[in-house]
Amino acid sequence: MRKERKTEQLQIRVSRSQKLAIKKQAQKAQMNMSDWILTKAFPTAQMSFQDLLAEIAASEMPSFAFAELLELIGPMGADEFESAVSEFPEVELDPYWKNYLAATVEHAAAMKHAKVPSWTRDVIPLEEPAFGSSLESLKLHLLVNSPPAFIKRNIFIDSSVGDRV
Repeated sequence: MRKERKTEQLQIRVSRSQKLAIKKQAQKAQMNMSDWILTKAFPTAQMSFQDLLAEIAASEMPSFAFAELLELIGPMGADEFESAVSEFPEVELDPYWKNYLAATVEHAAAMKHAKVPSWTRDVIPLEEPAFGSSLESLKLHLLVNSPPAFIKRNIFIDSSVGDRV
């Protein structure tokens, strides 16, 4: 998880009872009030998701970072998943990885009976098909067995969230 240096201040007005409620919740979580409020504004799962997207964008071998992303979202329940993937990626991904991400999120949402974030609709599908293997003999298998979210984006694979190869 990224740890940025805090250089700005934000003041908000709250009632005495709101401040007391925040203080109690922070103490219960064994945190100070500022950190507790920040965890509510920026959920840990969401920050981890965005951090992994930054790794994917910066990596020469994005598939390894993407595997970590699958490990992150795989065991999540619907609510945590929705929170984690709710925000559009903060980094620019190339069209392939942007589509792969959108398809993965859509596929995982269907599996978890969770809401699909609206940002996935803004990702334009690939013009040319992309196959998970360069072996010609596997392409028919991939065409027939790819999850629907990936087919919609012109990506043909045989495993995704929760699968092992």
